[in-house]
Amino acid sequence: MPLIPYGLARPFLFRMDPEAAHEMAVALLARWQGTPLQWAWGGPRVNDPVTLAGLRLPNRVGLAAGLDKNAQCIDALAGMGFGFVEVGTVTPLAQPGNPRPRLFRLPAAQALINRMGFNNEGLVAFLANVQRARFRQASGAPMCLGLNIGKNAATPMERATDDYLAGLSGVYPHADYVAVNISSPNTKNLRELQAEDALHALLAALKARQGELADQHGRYVPVFLKIAPDLDEAQVQAIATALRQHGMDGVIATNTTLARDAVQGMPHAEEAGGLSGAPVREASNRVVRQLRAALGPGFPIIGAGGILSGADAVAKIEAGADAVQIYTGLIYKGPALVAEAARAIRKAAPAAPATSSGS
Repeated sequence: MPLIPYGLARPFLFRMDPEAAHEMAVALLARWQGTPLQWAWGGPRVNDPVTLAGLRLPNRVGLAAGLDKNAQCIDALAGMGFGFVEVGTVTPLAQPGNPRPRLFRLPAAQALINRMGFNNEGLVAFLANVQRARFRQASGAPMCLGLNIGKNAATPMERATDDYLAGLSGVYPHADYVAVNISSPNTKNLRELQAEDALHALLAALKARQGELADQHGRYVPVFLKIAPDLDEAQVQAIATALRQHGMDGVIATNTTLARDAVQGMPHAEEAGGLSGAPVREASNRVVRQLRAALGPGFPIIGAGGILSGADAVAKIEAGADAVQIYTGLIYKGPALVAEAARAIRKAAPAAPATSSGS
């Protein structure tokens, strides 16, 4: 159990500006990781292994990208008991992101709105931090590390593929899997890459580069596509067809939503950006169900969006996900949510089959 119950720390954090609280938390995690102070938030990892896209995950609960954009506190996050952690989104060049304020809490809805805009220190600094991490040296089955890549805001859309190929080439040697983020609503026109023609072109280029990198490094690193919840059934079907056609290894469903139906009238509800937390749960589950129906059994799906309890995690698995990711739930519920979700999944689905690569 963590030394400091999150319930005691949360009121203090929630009195701060959301982004200031986030930055302070990340800085403390980075400073204290690997020291005895890690007991302040650490906990044992629930053992519930599953094989996903050829990766052996110690359990089926992961951290979604966005919390640790610069890969500063990988070891601290490993100490929370995750089966896998995804850091980033990283862009080839450093960029400041959108103007502040750009992160807002909606406590009544257990939600966040962010318009961060891929603020990060760039690929060189990101990879230096990744290489400093020591989580793979821990005893027992190590957690898996996902590295999430995106495009720079200044890069024209017609050259977006160049940024993704640069990102893939940079992170490939250091990742257990790579996540390709084309679904953030906070980089202008980025979601256009989910349209059929643009998606086929991007996936073809990524798959070709993945093959080259596998030959170069002597290891195959799975590539997952991260998609939005704001898609209709025909769009989900088209994405599923593209994933199969290009031999992609898996899909992450979903990112944040632009919908505001569930938070109308609440403070900050009309702020621009992506809404995460409880209000995105059903939309995310719907996309997961549609993907599973379209892709059939065996294609790796990671479900993300609206997990604030063990029951929410189980619902995501029942919708068709093989594993889940949390982020906003961690802000509202604290590190204990990791073990709660992992135990609930283990209890509800002890015989879940291992999932093969989608390639």
